[in-house]
Amino acid sequence: MLFLIEYARSEGKVIKLKSFSDSEQAEAQKQKFDIELALNRSGIEHEVVLLDALDEAAIRRTHRRYFEDLAQIAESMNGTR
Repeated sequence: MLFLIEYARSEGKVIKLKSFSDSEQAEAQKQKFDIELALNRSGIEHEVVLLDALDEAAIRRTHRRYFEDLAQIAESMNGTR
């Protein structure tokens, strides 16, 4: 699966999270490009990424910074040690 994420770093939150099947790669790339163009034209500085993973749970594990704040990440790391 592919996951398109638009992230507002200054706010620390996900603005958009959309999943695509592997067969929709061209559409996912097009939507990523369209979002980047619109943000650029508006002067908005957001991260826009397209990630490949088995499922959303995997993305939430491997790219935690998009879904948790630093305190949450630190807390979970202290709990696993």
